[in-house]
Amino acid sequence: MNREGPILVEGPVEVVGDDGTTARSDRFVVAICTCRRSRAYPWCDTSHRRRKHAGPSGAPPGSPKPQEGEEESRP
Repeated sequence: MNREGPILVEGPVEVVGDDGTTARSDRFVVAICTCRRSRAYPWCDTSHRRRKHAGPSGAPPGSPKPQEGEEESRP
């Protein structure tokens, strides 16, 4: 399992959401979204590939760190 990607499950699959809704797929292999960025949630549409992973501070890797005493800006 990849922390930044989907969970691949052999189908057919039935997924029950937190709100009790049920989604079903009869495909041989199903990619279940773990990042919640998918427009087809609970199925993965590879939206996780279009965004860079934020570092521990919430800023993208390689971005400048705030100086001591400065507040970190958040989008």
